[in-house]
Amino acid sequence: MTDVFNVLFLCTGNSARSIMAECILNRLGAGRFKAWSAGSMPTGKVNPHALALLQRLNYSTEGLKSKSWEEFSRDSHPDAPELNFVFTVCDNAAGEVCPIWPGQPMTAHWGVPDPAAVEGSDAEVAMAFAEIYGQLYRRLELFAALPIRSLDTLTLQARLSDIGRHAG
Repeated sequence: MTDVFNVLFLCTGNSARSIMAECILNRLGAGRFKAWSAGSMPTGKVNPHALALLQRLNYSTEGLKSKSWEEFSRDSHPDAPELNFVFTVCDNAAGEVCPIWPGQPMTAHWGVPDPAAVEGSDAEVAMAFAEIYGQLYRRLELFAALPIRSLDTLTLQARLSDIGRHAG
């Protein structure tokens, strides 16, 4: 196994949830994990509410972009990183047929509601983004704390699934 685990977060639009998860894990798991995000039908831009929240929490947002999951498929990009884990964070992406990922990664569904779908005042939308950020953060804290190298495959897969059921 490598020293750093490569993790890909998937969502349909790759504009909010998967972007936040990428940032969270890159901070929480610095030195142990390298995270990316992508979408099956990327919007082409990061949601401004997600960017504002991440910036308020002192995350670097430089270089964040909404991109296709094809960038991580071995078929389209032979030099794509070998992935150890792939997590879907929206229900639509969980039901889609994914590309073939390099590295035969472990997968799990960690669906959370879409904060970009919330309508209301700026404060209500900001609250929705903060709530989803909190759910993702708590799941990623649990993930980053796993003794991955000491767990057998079945136990690790069960733990990954359990984390996906953890609402925080």
